[in-house]
Formats: sequence, C-alpha cells, structure tokens
Amino acid sequence: MSLGDLLDGVVASEKTLTVFNPVGDVTDRLAAHFSDRNISVTSARSPHGPSNYAVLSTDDTFHTAVAVDDLLDPPEQVEPGFERQQYAPVLDHLDETLFTSYDRDKMLAATREIEHRAWRVGAGHLFSGFQTGDNLRPQQTAYERLGDRGDLSVHAYVYPSERVPQTDSFQLHLARTEEIRNSWFVVYDGNGINDYKCALVAEERPHEAGFTGFWTYDPSTVDYLVNYLQTTYASIESDGTGRRRPLPFPRHLA
Repeated sequence: MSLGDLLDGVVASEKTLTVFNPVGDVTDRLAAHFSDRNISVTSARSPHGPSNYAVLSTDDTFHTAVAVDDLLDPPEQVEPGFERQQYAPVLDHLDETLFTSYDRDKMLAATREIEHRAWRVGAGHLFSGFQTGDNLRPQQTAYERLGDRGDLSVHAYVYPSERVPQTDSFQLHLARTEEIRNSWFVVYDGNGINDYKCALVAEERPHEAGFTGFWTYDPSTVDYLVNYLQTTYASIESDGTGRRRPLPFPRHLA
C-alpha cells in the first residue's frame, strides 16, 4: 500500500460533528472553522441536553463531546498543534482526519513540530520527504543539526530533478518515483516508544490547491509508514521497488 493508499483510507473515514441545540450561527461558524478538514458539521435538537454542545462521531461510533465555546476559542497553539496537551478535547480525536488546501507555511509548521519532538528525544529515526532538492536546500542546515543530534538517525527523500545538496550529517535517498515527487511527509518512530510516534503525510494533487493529507499519532500507522519507506526506498538511489516484507496495512485505514 502506497502513501496515496493511506490517504485514500483517511478520505473514506469522514467524521461528523453534531451541534446540539445550537444558539445563533455557531453551526455555520464551526463549519467554517473546520472547512479544511474532512468533517461534516450538522445540527440537532435534544430536549434533555444543554445548548451549544457538540458530539464527534464516525458513523455510529461516538468519540467525544465538548462545549462549542471550547472549539471556537481553543488555547493558543501553533497550527496544527501536534502536542496533545494543547488540544481542546475534541481535537484530540481529529488525528487521521483529512485536511485539504494546506499551503507551505502550514505544512512547515506541522513539519517543525515533528522535527522538534525528534530533537527533544534525540534518538530513533526521522524520515522526511521534501519532494525535490530545491525544497531540501533551505532546510539543509536544520537537518544537519538534527542528523548530528545524539543517536537520532535522519533520512531525507527527494526526486533528483536538479542539483541535490551534499551532506554527511544525514542519509539522503534519491527516489525517481512520482510518489516522492508529489509527497510531503515527516515520520518519526519515537525511538520505539509508542507515545512519541507521530507522522504527517500529504501530497500535491492535480487540479487541487495546496496539500491534502493527515497527521497521526497511531503507533500502527507510524510503524507501517516506517516499514513502507524502509522497504520501498531501501537503496540510496531507488526506483521505488523494495524486497522486504511490509507490515500489515493498519486495520482502521483499510
């Protein structure tokens, strides 16, 4: 299963945010607030519940409930906020929810949060896809620092369409595949500790503005991504074929 297959699995698992007993225009405001996420926002009436509370669900599966005010006025955070303790309660259930139309500034902010987690732990493996060498070059100094950090092993993937940066601080993989040319990903294996594992996967799609993708803390999804990258792009210069047996596709994304 490719990175695109993972994205397709996320597309198929749309969540619903139901606002019970809404007051004023809060339903419209929440729809606008989550306009770049794969979330359907609806409203409902309940004679036994309070006003302005929201329930997040997938099909018939309940995830959480939260006051609307906590959603519209969350604590200050850097978008998209990978640190779970910064989330309003409902946002903690929005990992592996599709986002759309993310520009490069938002993508960089998300990337930085994963990189900072890897830096703080100072061990494990970090895998980052930059699409092209031109995108990697402005980040090369930061990645050389990461590569020289403790026991952290850093791997960068680019499509070799132009001059590729040279470095001894991290492992550079040249991959002549459309997947690498179109994908932006950052995957950290948490040094084997599930609570530290996290990943961002996105791609530029034809005729769509910005990036479409998701972030995740799910250990099985992160493990799958690590195994997929190590298998598919095992060599320094790869055509996208691999020999190692991949991990099973995560059930919740199948």
